Amino acid sequence: MATIRMTAAQAIIQFLKHQYIRRDGQESQFFAGILGIFGHGNVAGIGQALQQNPDFPYFLVRNEQSAVHLACGFTKMKNRLQTFACTSSIGPGATNMITGAALATINRLPVLLLPGDIFARRNVAPVLQQLESPSTQDISVNDAFKPVSRYWDRIYRPEQLITSLPEVMRALTSPAETGAVTLALPQDVQAEAFDFPEELFARRVWHASRRTSDRFLFSQAVDAIRASRHPLIVAGGGVLYSEASEALANFVEQTGIPVGETQAGKGSLPYNHPQNLGAIGATGTLAANRIARDADLIIGVGTRYSDFTTASKTAFQNPDVRFININVAEFDSFKHSAIPVTADARLTLEELSESLKDYKVDSEYQSQISDLKEQWEREVDRLFRLNNQPLPAQSEVIGAIWESAQPQDVLVSAAGSHPGDLHKLWRTRQPNTYHMEYGYSCMGYEIPGAMGVKLADPSREVYAFVGDGTYLMMPSEIVTAVQEDIKIIIVLVNNHGFASIGGLSQSLGSGGFGTRFRVRDSKSGQLDGEYLPVDFAANARSLGAHAINTHTIEEFRQALQEARSTPKTTVIVVETERDVRVPGYESWWDVAVAETSTIEAVNQARKEYEEAMKKERYFL
Repeated sequence: MATIRMTAAQAIIQFLKHQYIRRDGQESQFFAGILGIFGHGNVAGIGQALQQNPDFPYFLVRNEQSAVHLACGFTKMKNRLQTFACTSSIGPGATNMITGAALATINRLPVLLLPGDIFARRNVAPVLQQLESPSTQDISVNDAFKPVSRYWDRIYRPEQLITSLPEVMRALTSPAETGAVTLALPQDVQAEAFDFPEELFARRVWHASRRTSDRFLFSQAVDAIRASRHPLIVAGGGVLYSEASEALANFVEQTGIPVGETQAGKGSLPYNHPQNLGAIGATGTLAANRIARDADLIIGVGTRYSDFTTASKTAFQNPDVRFININVAEFDSFKHSAIPVTADARLTLEELSESLKDYKVDSEYQSQISDLKEQWEREVDRLFRLNNQPLPAQSEVIGAIWESAQPQDVLVSAAGSHPGDLHKLWRTRQPNTYHMEYGYSCMGYEIPGAMGVKLADPSREVYAFVGDGTYLMMPSEIVTAVQEDIKIIIVLVNNHGFASIGGLSQSLGSGGFGTRFRVRDSKSGQLDGEYLPVDFAANARSLGAHAINTHTIEEFRQALQEARSTPKTTVIVVETERDVRVPGYESWWDVAVAETSTIEAVNQARKEYEEAMKKERYFL
């Protein structure tokens, strides 16, 4: 067997360069490069290997967590058919990636993490940044990646890569089980050489299969649809990952079945499609939530039924409601005692269209769907044009961005009050133009995530929609955007604190305690003094971005046009009225209220909470 002598780190890079994925006859290189920061735990290993492989791009980021966020934004935009690896030093560089790993795994996005680790040979231990344990020497901070990784391994000897690297690819390319994959790399092993077999570095193509359904269960699903009078489809992220939007459109046009979209599934249909009732659940629309309340059959397509999608198990109130779940993950297809159709979304929808040619919902149900959709579109128009004074409402800001954006442009967000308002109000016109990280809802994702989207498709304008609280957590990747000439438009909504949690706190009787960005008052001893005098535009300029301050909705609209014509990353700051909120539209979210309190508003909120809990259901 022919061999090539190289270090473990060199072998990893050489292997990654030759991995490809195929779906529907189309092949692409699986890894677009590597993101990270070098430290003593990887500079002489992975760093040196990258230096001698200039055809495998390396991107220097400013925070290891945001490296993983960038990779997640990129791979989500690529429908999980391409991704990045992320490298870090040992210690804090490695643990910075744990949040990103959790985000990737929860959202089922393939990202490879290569954190440096302790010395395998142990004779110099404890090395700098090493966590010692009195009960074992076989532990490091990298063990903390285990619960948030789909696959985890520590490479104690270079030859272990021969069996580990194929397992890495198996996990990353699995449509059902993908997520973060972690290879912990002791820093001495990274630099150690071994005679690797040439075959390890041969071009390898991994097939992304489209799984077909079990015939018996599929026939049960067909029968259940035929028997239903008021069915509803819940379109999740699996519709987009499967590239099933056309199949979904064909199926619902044929049958008349309406669609409610999850955060991950928004954009499965254009907003103006007759069957698209928009967002569903705790952040849902009036139309989708009313249909969901009385539906007798829920057809989940690529959804994991988060508490927001089900409004904490209160969305579906028909006592006889049944479920069909179409999902590549068996774990999800069995939820809610459903008929489990463990299969690819696109194939299954195409098969359902063929099997249900003679099925269509009745005219009364069609009329109800049409009327509710029309009501909802009028409500969106109203919220886009509130003319709130003296500061614009957040809904007006969303409307202005939508009017400025082209159909192919992408909106990115993740946390705060933005996901709820955007889920309801943003009018998607094409798949993959609404990019919401709501599996982990991680503050700080938006800017690096938007950069990943832009790298995935430079032809589109990409908007990162962030609040002031989120921006302050991780603005540093603006420097990376400038360095790499990755142009994004950052809309920074300044509402002087955590508006979403502030509103939630008020609804729970706590009055927004601790959620506003105010200085501590010397008399009260509380954070209820003047608002913090943060100059966000000046901060953005200091990081290399073009920045625009706006004070009215008209100024904001003009700034959007300027940002589109500007060739560099632009930050637009707009102050909004935080207490002018988008309504809830007959939805609810279970957030526990203190059972006892000296505050009367909390006691009243607890009574309302206990009443609302009565609508929560088990689906057995």
